[in-house]
Amino acid sequence: MAAASLLSPHFLLNPKLSIQTSASKFPIPKSRSTPRTRVFSATFSDPFVLQIAETLEDSLSSSSSSSLLLQKLRDASSQTVLSTAWPSRKDESFRFTDTSLIRYSQVTPISHPPTSIAISIDTQYPNISIVDGHIVNSLSNLSQLPTGVFVGSLSSLSSETISKRVSEFVANFEGDLFWSLNGLGTPDLVVVYVPAGCRVEMPLHIMYYSVEGGDIGSKKLPVSNPRVLVLVEEGGEIGVIEEYVGGGENKCYWANAVTEVVIGEGAKVKHSYIQSQSLSAAHIKWTSVQQGSSSSYELIEVSTGGKLSRHNVNIQQIGPDTVTELSSFHLSVSDQTQDLHSRLVLDHPRGYSRQLHKCIVAHSLGQAVFDGNIKVNRHAQQTDAGQLTRSLLLEPRATVNVKPNLQIIADNVKCSHGAAISDLEENQLFYFLARGIDSETARKALIFSFGGEVIERLPYSLIRKKVETHIKALLEPTLKGSP
Repeated sequence: MAAASLLSPHFLLNPKLSIQTSASKFPIPKSRSTPRTRVFSATFSDPFVLQIAETLEDSLSSSSSSSLLLQKLRDASSQTVLSTAWPSRKDESFRFTDTSLIRYSQVTPISHPPTSIAISIDTQYPNISIVDGHIVNSLSNLSQLPTGVFVGSLSSLSSETISKRVSEFVANFEGDLFWSLNGLGTPDLVVVYVPAGCRVEMPLHIMYYSVEGGDIGSKKLPVSNPRVLVLVEEGGEIGVIEEYVGGGENKCYWANAVTEVVIGEGAKVKHSYIQSQSLSAAHIKWTSVQQGSSSSYELIEVSTGGKLSRHNVNIQQIGPDTVTELSSFHLSVSDQTQDLHSRLVLDHPRGYSRQLHKCIVAHSLGQAVFDGNIKVNRHAQQTDAGQLTRSLLLEPRATVNVKPNLQIIADNVKCSHGAAISDLEENQLFYFLARGIDSETARKALIFSFGGEVIERLPYSLIRKKVETHIKALLEPTLKGSP
């Protein structure tokens, strides 16, 4: 039988043990304007984490951006890295996620993009290309953006007004170890700025390419650390497409990415996230969102790549009347782990949220993980929150672990959640067979439609068709000859 774990939902806030350490015990990193000195101490660090941190720092060449804001980010990240151990299966948040692919590899930062880049840009939208964590302007096209919108590196940002606004959100959120390693090793920060009242008609396509990679069995694992900050001022609107692709099916690499989204009062962001990295790669992604009052944020996610793929989503409501919609579809067709950890915190009245998570595990060694936490605090009265997770297991030993978690402290709310784990239902197959449709065609139709509920929500037809074709190609070998 397929393995499935459905943890009991939590309705009460559980107390947590908190240990605090004085920051004064740690050495303070010096500015890049002074001679570089080692800022890490093995006394407080996990040896493996310390090794990665040191190689990340060494990879930052003297030509890397040395702006005060980026240095602020690196300094804050280094302090967190010093006191954080590498995650293990003993940690609750990694109980079902094995990170040994990274832990037992030779992690080597990619200090510069490849000298010769043979990449075909497949988009009709304004786009910026990030290759192995580095912005490549020659592959980018931003000419169709309206006046006042800035998209580019922090090091090329000349506007003092925008710089001042960006400074308010750099290093003001603390994630896990991978968040901090990204902040320590990112060569530059990509800034997307939309001024107040500006509506960007065409979506911005951020294309991430992983080119450098090790061969299977070599233990070499190049790591890139792309980081993006999207800042949309009051009343602004923009669509953002993040697409991650790899240079080869069997290339081994680690993409360790962070995206921060700050949405002003009454602003709207439509966020599409497509992940189709190498099936031998590690892909760890953080998405952190702050929503102002009356703002709207919609995330549609399709994740199919990576031997280890984990997406951490953290959304903080900082005003009333917000709308948050999260839709995700994960597909595991190999010995992959597809992991989604999401956290939505509602602190203000009349918030609205909907979350739909769907996954298909089509391999006997494949695994999917979902840990979705919605917290409705005391002042979030009249909140309307819904969460649903559905998993489809197509092989006898396929595994899924889901943990829907709804924590409600407010007393005047409308909240619901549900979870289902199953194979294809016999009565659905019988419906097709009774009408003369063969079993293989029936299974294909049912499986494609299962993921199609999320895919059809992608707001851009070109991206939607591309994703549909990719999903069908991945599932075709699995479905051939199915009973």
